Parts: sequence; structure tokens; C-alpha cells
Amino acid sequence: MADLLGPFAPLQLTERVSARADNIRIEVRPDGNVLLVIPKRVPRATAHAFLKSREEWVRQKLAELKTRASRLPTKRAMRWDGTDTISLRGRETAVRVVLARMARPTLRIGDDIQLYCSTQDLARPEKLVSALRAGMAKLARHDAKLLLDAESARLGVRYEGPRIADQKSLWGSCTPDGLISLNWRLVMAPPEALRYVVIHELCHRRHLDHSPRFWRLVEKQMADHAHWRSWLREHGAALHAVLPKSGVEPTPAGLFDGAL
Repeated sequence: MADLLGPFAPLQLTERVSARADNIRIEVRPDGNVLLVIPKRVPRATAHAFLKSREEWVRQKLAELKTRASRLPTKRAMRWDGTDTISLRGRETAVRVVLARMARPTLRIGDDIQLYCSTQDLARPEKLVSALRAGMAKLARHDAKLLLDAESARLGVRYEGPRIADQKSLWGSCTPDGLISLNWRLVMAPPEALRYVVIHELCHRRHLDHSPRFWRLVEKQMADHAHWRSWLREHGAALHAVLPKSGVEPTPAGLFDGAL
């Protein structure tokens, strides 16, 4: 806990010393935790002074997250009667259920989504949910690989992956070794939102931080990146409300960054 001066409740603060970070960074996360990233060369007192100077900004972001959390959409159960839809590449797409003699539910994605399943599996919605999630994740990998190949060539960097997962509060990540992980739910968003996350993570192959030079590189690769970053903040919770993880409430995905 960081007991900053003033008539405020203490922040839930986590500190991380990073040998790779060039600048002090503050991340305000959806769970209310504040991460203070301190470059190895920077004294801890200097980092705390920076955090203190940004306290009003941090409190504002925490308040925004709290307000957004109060407006979160509830988890939505799919209807398997052929009348439901799901967002696919930014377009509401019909989910059709086709009864067939199948050993396990099988997905075919075209102008609509056709889910072939047996009568027995139709009575087991958890199996249909699993099949739909797996099919969407496979499509996300396909779309992401095409974008990663094109954008990495344009940027002149190499990458590993992608690893497709269902991260609770991140859309993507990049390890120091270049392994890029992406959230499969991005396939539900407009293609430009996925492109932004791909470019964002590839730019970390040049700058493994969120410094001004990193954001200048992102800007160079995608002029309207700020629009799609804002789109994900605004609509991310709705994407998590569809086919949610078992026992996990949807959260405002993403984080706010502040850097010295």
C-alpha cells in the first residue's frame, strides 16, 4: 500500500523494478491495483515523487474504472435455437444450429456461423459453448497471423507465435524474446482494432516499454491508433460478456498508462 499525502484512501500499489524500462511508468489496472514500474537506474524516491505528482491523474483513472465497472454488461448466455447472433469481425453474425450425426460439435464459419451437433449435444450447452469458443479462437489465430506477417515485414521485425488465449485484462502482450500473445476476443471486434493490437505488440520488438519513442513508432505505423485504443476501452467489457470464462465476470479490459 502506498500512503500518499492528502485526504485519500491509500493506493493499492505494486512496484516493479525493470532493467529494460527507460522511463518510470504508472499503470492503473481494472482491478484497482496501481503498478509503478521503476527503471533500475532510477532511485525509488524519485519514482515515488513522480507517482505523487501524478496522483490526481491516478485517482481520476481509478474513478473512471469504478464508474465503468458499475455499468458492466452482464454475462450473456447463448440461445441455441437459431435466433442468436455473435459479433464477428465487427459485424453481428447469425449462429445457426444444424442437427447432424456428429461425434462432437463442429463449427463452420462463412456469412453466418453454422454449428453442427447431435441431438444429445444440443441438450448440453456447455459443449456448444466450448465448440464456439474454440472456433472463434481458431479464426482469431488465422486473422492475427496474416496481420502479424504483414505488419512485421513492414516494421522490419521478427516475432514468435502468436499464442491465442483469453486474457482477463489484456488484449495482447510481447515477451522480450518476441513471443506475442493475443486475446481471441479481438476477432469479435472490427478488424482495425485487432490491427492496432498487433501493431502495438510488434512495436514492442523495437521498444519494450511505453515511452514516447514507442508511441511515436505506433503512430507512424497506424495514424488512427488512438481511436482503436479508445474503442477497446469503451467496448472491451461487452466483448468479455459474450462466452465468458466460467466463474469470471466481465471486466473493463486494458489498462491506462502514464509515463515520465
